[in-house]
Order: sequence, then C-alpha cells, then structure tokens
Amino acid sequence: MTATRIRQLREERGWTQAELAKRLGITRSSVNAWEMGISVPSTQYIVELAEMFRVSTDYLLGVRQTATLDISGLTQEDVRLLYGIVEHLRGWGRPGP
Repeated sequence: MTATRIRQLREERGWTQAELAKRLGITRSSVNAWEMGISVPSTQYIVELAEMFRVSTDYLLGVRQTATLDISGLTQEDVRLLYGIVEHLRGWGRPGP
C-alpha cells in the first residue's frame, strides 16, 4: 500500500524518482525500492513524505483510505467553493434518473 501511494503521489506531481530522491537527500535506488515494495521508508521519511505531499502519515501507510486536503490559509469563501466542487463531483444534489 505504501509503495503504491508513494508512486502515485510522486507521479501526480510529475516528479521522477530521481527528483523525489533529491528532495529527500537520498538515492534514486532507495525511492525505487520503496515503490517496488522491497523496502519501507523509515519513520523519518514517512513524515517527510507526508509533509511534502501534504497528506497524512495514515494515508501514506494505508491506515486510512482517503486523503485529506490542507485548507489552512484559505478564506471561508474558498472553503465554501471547495465543498461545492466536491459535492458536485460526488453527484450530491443531482436530480435522480
């Protein structure tokens, strides 16, 4: 689960394994080993990855199935708009068939 999440989050940002490794100060082969499930990041790197990708450590570790969104710094109007977008994408409030 952690391997898949790391790869997915890295790819969503358009980063190569080498770019992620450089940001963390580790080797590309370490990132590759994480993504292939050969090894697991240490607690230090789990925390760094969570902060870098703006997700919870629980999400990275597969404890939670949903990602969270950091809305700090947004206005109340921005937050209201985001909730509206989420509701629209989930189909809430759509007329039935």
